[in-house]
Formats: sequence, C-alpha cells, structure tokens
Amino acid sequence: MRKFAFAAAITGSTLALAACSGDAEDTVITDDATTPAEMETVEATDTQTVIDAGTAAAEDLAGIDGISEELAAAIVAGQPYADVTAFNTVLMESLTEEQAATVRERVFVPVNLNEATEEQIRLIPGMTDKMVHEFEEYRPYEDMAEFDREIGKYVDEAEVARFRNYVTL
Repeated sequence: MRKFAFAAAITGSTLALAACSGDAEDTVITDDATTPAEMETVEATDTQTVIDAGTAAAEDLAGIDGISEELAAAIVAGQPYADVTAFNTVLMESLTEEQAATVRERVFVPVNLNEATEEQIRLIPGMTDKMVHEFEEYRPYEDMAEFDREIGKYVDEAEVARFRNYVTL
C-alpha cells in the first residue's frame, strides 16, 4: 500500500510539474520506481468513480450509461435512501436486473460494513458468495485499514480499492 501511495504522490507531482511547463503535450512522464502492476492499480482506481445515490443531484447522474432523465429524477426523488436495497428498489421499477447491476457499478448507496445485511452486501458490484462470507466474518471492523488487511487476504489491492468505493463504516 505504501508503494501505491508513493507512486501516486510521485505521479501527481510529475503531472503538476508537467502542467506548469510550457510544452506539456511534449512532456514524457517516466517513473522508474513504478512497476506495471502498480500502474494498473492506479488506473483501476482512477477510472472507477462511484456516485453516492443518496446525495447525487440529477446533473451528477446525467450522462451515466443506463440512466435516463426520468430515472435520474426518480433517483433524486427517492433521496435520502435508508440503504442500498431501497435504492435498488427504485432502479428495479424501470430497469432489468442486468441494467440495474450496470447502474450500481457507477451509482450506489455505501454499505455499512458492520451493519449491512447479506442482501445489502450482495448488491455490491462483483460480489461473490465467498466474498459475502468474508465481509461478514471479520465484523466488526475497527477501521478501513482493518478492512483492507482482512479482505486483502482474498483479493488483490486493486479489488480491495474497488470494494472501498461501495462500503463505509
């Protein structure tokens, strides 16, 4: 995790310096300390932005695949959501399960790790039976570092980071 944080800091600093230079388009950014695996982790976490359905404005939802203006209005009208199952109910009023699953990848109500039901955990995108069990087994979580450590026993860093987009304490 330290390597990731270091690589992200170096990359961010390099990008900031490149942006300040006159020929940013001609600047080649190299970082010999970052391995290809670390770059994949950075790319995986940077490309997945999950919007909280409980606080999102219709403008935040515009342009997300699978969300029409009508659905965006329905999502906003249902706020605040008690939990992800309440949000999923709104989705299922106008979408198929497959379409709702696609929307839940980008728009979600964070699941409280210590209080969530199995049904709520199962709505986390990419959740498997094994991971549902692992999420429940390590309760209560003291902090997110404990979540990272325990769930990291079963999946790689990129997947732990992806799961963090959907959970809270």
